[in-house]
Amino acid sequence: MSEDLKTIKELAEELGFIKQTIQYHVKFLPTKNRLKNSSGAIVLNLEEQRFIKNRLTKNRPNNDQKSTKNRPKKDKEISINNVLLEQLKTKDEQIKSLVEAQKQTQNLLDQQQRLALQDKKLLDEYKSEINDLKALKMPTQDTKVEQVSSKQPQEVESVAEEPKKAPRKWWGLWRK
Repeated sequence: MSEDLKTIKELAEELGFIKQTIQYHVKFLPTKNRLKNSSGAIVLNLEEQRFIKNRLTKNRPNNDQKSTKNRPKKDKEISINNVLLEQLKTKDEQIKSLVEAQKQTQNLLDQQQRLALQDKKLLDEYKSEINDLKALKMPTQDTKVEQVSSKQPQEVESVAEEPKKAPRKWWGLWRK
């Protein structure tokens, strides 16, 4: 193929556009005498290439104009991004401190539960000891009889001789 004929793909690569953009502009070219290469791809002659180049350069703004127009916008975006990044950093620090506080609270709760369990065990042990001591102190019915019989006869007589006081009636309490 001669150097003056290029496929749409080759022209797109040369100009720095995508293939679809070149195809869009090819639609505006007259379709008669359209050339194709051996694989069936459309080829453009020099005149068609110049036409497409002119259309693309008219539609494309200069890089200098773009950069000056978009610079204030980019500066605003950068400053907003910086503010947002700072806010994210402070939020991250707050989250870390909250997680630490939550861990401490959980540890304290665990300690409190352990202490309560220990207290309960101690109370149960004390109750069982108290019950054992009560069982030792409280004499049974058989031991009471033995205690009375083991007292000396004089003591038994003195207890028996003690006069029993008659119970006073409640309605006579204010009289003396």
